[in-house]
Amino acid sequence: MKANIRIFTGNSNRNLSLKICDILGVNPGESIVQHFSDGETCVEITESIRGKDIFIVQSTCPPANENLMELLVILDALKRASASRITAVIPYFGYARQDRKAAPRTPITAKLVADLLTTAGANRILTMDLHAGQIQGFFDIPVDNLYAAPVMLEYIKEKFLDELVIVSPDAGGVERARAFAKRLQADLAIIDKRRARANESTVMNIIGDVKKKTCLIVDDMVDTAGTLTNGAGALKDAGASKVAACCTHPVLSGPAVERISGSPMEELIVTDTIPLHKNAASCDKITVLSIAHLLAEAIKRTYKNGSISSLFVYP
Repeated sequence: MKANIRIFTGNSNRNLSLKICDILGVNPGESIVQHFSDGETCVEITESIRGKDIFIVQSTCPPANENLMELLVILDALKRASASRITAVIPYFGYARQDRKAAPRTPITAKLVADLLTTAGANRILTMDLHAGQIQGFFDIPVDNLYAAPVMLEYIKEKFLDELVIVSPDAGGVERARAFAKRLQADLAIIDKRRARANESTVMNIIGDVKKKTCLIVDDMVDTAGTLTNGAGALKDAGASKVAACCTHPVLSGPAVERISGSPMEELIVTDTIPLHKNAASCDKITVLSIAHLLAEAIKRTYKNGSISSLFVYP
């Protein structure tokens, strides 16, 4: 495997890429990814990859447009260097929230990004906890949507033991929350909310018994943290003894860190699909779990044409 596989990275999440290389026992691919003085992305692959199986690790996290463009340019460079197969490993798939026409004359940007990745040269996509599973259907190439649940569940089982209730932050996340509750043999609750506009939410009601219980809010991402912190406050008002949350993707934009610090939420568990910015890294309420081992195993199985779904079969 070491002779035929190469793992390259852009600038969005180099630490995660290096962890994956270390786990697999391979050297990172040799490349230069930089920018011209006017901001244009410049990429040079500085080793021969003709006939190699290539994996490029790049999250399309903030700055989203810059990181997405980097990924597209790297894909084009790899394709023109005659790689045999190119798999784009995108731990956080940006633009996933724009997956439908929510209003007249609006774009379906998730589909646009899928077309751009395919045109640029990706033969396969490895991603994690897509905001909407149907985005896989936007691609005409194979897509493996991985789940951070195994990493999260292991930590939750050690940290949260008694009177645990898994909470969905909205009706759309019930399926995800129910899956967690089933694995943890915990009760389920739902926060009924009404969203006035993007990035703003108002909690209306708590469905389920949370009084004197430890509540764990489960979501795929935390952006401005308005939903999480409003939900945590509502759960406390409903009598919860302790409130925590776990989210795969820590976007943490705008006032997110300040809201988390000032909320009754005791802990926010996230993964390293997105590197934390300085303010978030200094927040003692945020715990980061690494999904490097999970991605490394998925890359190994992809290379060896093994089963990816068996990674998520629970006893």
